[in-house]
Amino acid sequence: MADVISLSNIRRVFVMGDQQFEALRGISFSVGAGEFVAIMGASGSGKSTCMNILGCLDRPTTGEYLLDGLDVGGMNPDQLAAIRNRKLGFVFQGFNLLARTPAVENVELPLVYAGIHAKERRQRALAAMEQVGLSGKEANHPSQLSGGQQQRVAIARALVNHPAVILADEPTGNLDSTTSEEIMHLFTALNRQGITILMVTHEQDIAAYAGRRITFKDGSIIGDSRIDRSDRSDRSDQSDKTT
Repeated sequence: MADVISLSNIRRVFVMGDQQFEALRGISFSVGAGEFVAIMGASGSGKSTCMNILGCLDRPTTGEYLLDGLDVGGMNPDQLAAIRNRKLGFVFQGFNLLARTPAVENVELPLVYAGIHAKERRQRALAAMEQVGLSGKEANHPSQLSGGQQQRVAIARALVNHPAVILADEPTGNLDSTTSEEIMHLFTALNRQGITILMVTHEQDIAAYAGRRITFKDGSIIGDSRIDRSDRSDRSDQSDKTT
């Protein structure tokens, strides 16, 4: 299994006046194609800083980051923006949809930035919406959709460019427990199709849907373990019935 993500001795130091704060203290890990990884830790543990680096939204102070085999460390801002668009799909806690834009056009946005022509954009956006169970909702604006449906639009937007990995930051944080389960069943089904997912969460029951858990504390990784496959299989069976 080829590595989609490889971090080697990553440090991130923030300078505040005459003081320094080391948010990441030489962390290293890799993620293989098709893995579903939950990243956990308390506030201030370094998990959000790590996700910003993984998303090419921030640079490490030292260390090497390979994304799908590409060393992003020496890339300029334009190159990083292109890598984000081609290689990464983002899912956020707050959905981050354009309020006055129909769902299908929200899904199309990464393709607009990639310069894909209108006909292909629409075809790919419709296919992504079907993949997340939103056929028939293409013309709806976000205000006409439930929270779970809005998050499905966001997931379709993350999928539409066929990224190497999906980065999900607290994807169930704004959802009730029932809707959270529905979204996690969807993530599980997508992962079973071979899609690589890294997800930040502080909830153990949400992390249990992943196949691996990486735990942060005080800028270091204190745990990296596989999650019980039998539990994951049970959840996958549920996802087949609900998606």
